[in-house]
Amino acid sequence: MADFPTQPGDVEMAWLEQQLAQAGVLGDARVVDMAWQSIGTGQVGDTARFTLTYDGPAPGAPVSVAAKFPSHDATSRQTAASFSLYKREVWFYREVAGLIDMRVPRTYAALLDDNGCDFVLLFEDLGPCQAGNQLAGCTLAEAEQAMRQAAALHAPTMNHPVLDADWLKIDPQAHAMLRSLYPQAQKIFRERYASDLAPELMAICDELDACADLWFERQHRSRSFLHGDFRLDNMLFGIRGGAEPIALVDWQTAATGCGLTDIGYFLGCGIGSALRRPNEAALLDLYCAEMTRRGVSMARDDIMDDYRIGTLHGVSTAVFSSAFVVRTDRGDANFLSMARGACELALDHDSLGALKRRMEHV
Repeated sequence: MADFPTQPGDVEMAWLEQQLAQAGVLGDARVVDMAWQSIGTGQVGDTARFTLTYDGPAPGAPVSVAAKFPSHDATSRQTAASFSLYKREVWFYREVAGLIDMRVPRTYAALLDDNGCDFVLLFEDLGPCQAGNQLAGCTLAEAEQAMRQAAALHAPTMNHPVLDADWLKIDPQAHAMLRSLYPQAQKIFRERYASDLAPELMAICDELDACADLWFERQHRSRSFLHGDFRLDNMLFGIRGGAEPIALVDWQTAATGCGLTDIGYFLGCGIGSALRRPNEAALLDLYCAEMTRRGVSMARDDIMDDYRIGTLHGVSTAVFSSAFVVRTDRGDANFLSMARGACELALDHDSLGALKRRMEHV
């Protein structure tokens, strides 16, 4: 059993005070009262904001902190443990957050039990801010900020030694389980959403299932650290009352691979085709310019195949996640939004054809 709190109601003032003191942000202050409320819409973890009261002036201490815990839903929690999702997020904050230029919350505690199911993250509260909303979409300016942040993650970690860390290595057993479960996930996805997703878009999902061996064994031509779920629900805009433009959260699906996986995912399942289509070329040029500015020379003509293939990550994530996390009305709408945008991009750019051509030459 974990020796730290694994749900908001278990957090005690003494524990919270100890973590802040160890993080060096408490000074001489003492916590004399706290209150919490749930925040966020995640289906794999539960997040809360703790508002703190001190025994006197506390100039360096946070007025509030955010904390993340395992999902209260047993199915989501077990799925996360089976695929090391909690482990990846905890270790991201321990080992990678300090290496990158992407704006992420400062971490005060990152604790993980040996069972892989229990963890707690205690970090900087970036509010007041506007949480990204997959269903509401975003502005072009917000999409541009996201592209800059992607480069701030991918460029500093290109071929970095951290990519070979044990906690990032793909467990062969988990990989085999993911592959074996994928047809079941596609069956569930089709049964749930066939009447809501246009036939030509559902056909993309069916075809990806039919060539899943190619997808799961694909080779990446470059390696960076990936967010893995790079979309609006995991972005915060106007953080700290507008003092900064954007920050990224939710690192359960952190991975290694081609950075264009995050880009194809974001422009496909992230922002929707109405914003993507007229601005796609400019957004890709912006990403290339930011990567080049950060020392990784890149041009749009050189990245298009990786981009096309990367969007299939949005299709597979929507299909698989919808089947194996707790089902909610918002979740249904979210997965449909992701699948619709990703499949539309895949149709626009023949992503499945690009995948097949890539694997023919491996």
